Amino acid sequence: MAGGASHDGVTDQELLARHVEGDPDAFGELVRRHRDRLWAVALRTLGDREEAADAVQDALVSAYRAAHTFRGQAAVTTWLHRITVNACLDRARKAASRKTAPVDDTERLEQLLEPHESASAPAERNDLHRQLLEALGTLPADQRAALVLVDMQGYPVAEAARILDVPAGTIKSRCARGRARLLPLLTHLRPDGSGESRKPGPERNRTHGASVPPAAGPSEAGPGDSTAVKGGGGRA
Repeated sequence: MAGGASHDGVTDQELLARHVEGDPDAFGELVRRHRDRLWAVALRTLGDREEAADAVQDALVSAYRAAHTFRGQAAVTTWLHRITVNACLDRARKAASRKTAPVDDTERLEQLLEPHESASAPAERNDLHRQLLEALGTLPADQRAALVLVDMQGYPVAEAARILDVPAGTIKSRCARGRARLLPLLTHLRPDGSGESRKPGPERNRTHGASVPPAAGPSEAGPGDSTAVKGGGGRA
């Protein structure tokens, strides 16, 4: 992409500053750089492709409009993730108030699986993935968001705390409560049926308890470039 080439070597913060100054391509480059991870976080948090796409759309519109408020206290990527997670939580709360049941439809769950899994993975793997997503969908939105960032996206607790704008202790507490709630739902998935965690290793941020599915890589298709920042009702 010509626009991307013209921004080679430009930092995220410089791109955001250029956008504020009127560069018509700067924000699109930011979207290109970070869309996949924002999409992965939204999809794992909400468990629904349409809701995730709408949340990312809302977040990017909000970021586009609120760029002038960025003061550099955190990295641009942290700022973007915070806006995205907040958009997800907002949608999750609205869904809960409508008493909808996310990730409870088999056909929709199949669509959440990565293309290579749904096409060729053994049926047992698909079933495991479905059950993990179903279990994750039972958690309160705040616990789900903390687990998505720490256990599935691999963020350090401190970084997840910055993204969600809460103390690190709150992240640890939410993760611990979330894992405790997941454990009885996932115990039967362990080979020995014991529900005990694997032997301690160098896993960063993990505590003994249920694990959650790893983050999908950039291969998970997200919203297209051309629609990433148009429309929607972003909240600045």
